[in-house]
Amino acid sequence: MSVLIAIPARYASLRYPGKPLVMLRGPDGVAKSLIQRSWDCARAVSGIDRVVVATDDDRIADAARAFGAEVVMTAESCANGTERCADVLARLGTAPEIIVNLQGDAPLTPAWFVEDLVAGLRDDPGADVATPVLRCDGRALSGFLQDRREGRVGGTTAVFDQAMRALYFSKEVIPFTSASYADDAPTPVFHHVGVYAYRPEALMRYPDLIPGPLEGLEGLEQLRFMENGLTVKCVEVEARGRSFWELNNPKDVERIETMLAQQKNAP
Repeated sequence: MSVLIAIPARYASLRYPGKPLVMLRGPDGVAKSLIQRSWDCARAVSGIDRVVVATDDDRIADAARAFGAEVVMTAESCANGTERCADVLARLGTAPEIIVNLQGDAPLTPAWFVEDLVAGLRDDPGADVATPVLRCDGRALSGFLQDRREGRVGGTTAVFDQAMRALYFSKEVIPFTSASYADDAPTPVFHHVGVYAYRPEALMRYPDLIPGPLEGLEGLEQLRFMENGLTVKCVEVEARGRSFWELNNPKDVERIETMLAQQKNAP
């Protein structure tokens, strides 16, 4: 019953070219690349049998091998991280029980997010894919709304049914709420955390699924599963006082470095 973490990383990001090699200064003052910090996150997760960096770029591969990562070279044709994870699975030859896609732009991902995600998929045999969601407090929701007002794509939000099966994911802030919330107050908006756990059968189907119009509009790879009738389970995770953010834009570097510093000062 093995679990593999794959960290997809590409150099030619449309929004932020070269993003995996961007340096981030940690609370100890040491600067590490985004891909190395993502690798460190993966290695901190318990119950994981193997971690690989999945890329088609020699610059990223060389950087990853330099800090001791195992690298799987994938096809340049992979359109997103899920396709890249499917390519990893095809190249490995043997399928683990669960494949985790820890996207290489989320260096603040706590280990328990991934641990809870794997447990959530194991506990729901009817789910093909699982992904974490984090309830926004007022401060986080304000950040989402400010990004949209200023024309930036920030985090992704999710809505789901009573069984925690996903109904939709969007780069807009959904659901709409006109209420005001204190910084530390819970809100009805859930931040989609950019991590996925797949059953190997669902992952191997993914490259052959027809991309739908919603995936094209939103640019969100998980919508391909939903538009083709597969089930995506949302697993609610708890921040436990930790801040979480993905690196989507150059402006996020300062934000993430600040959050890394806050981790050092946390009780």
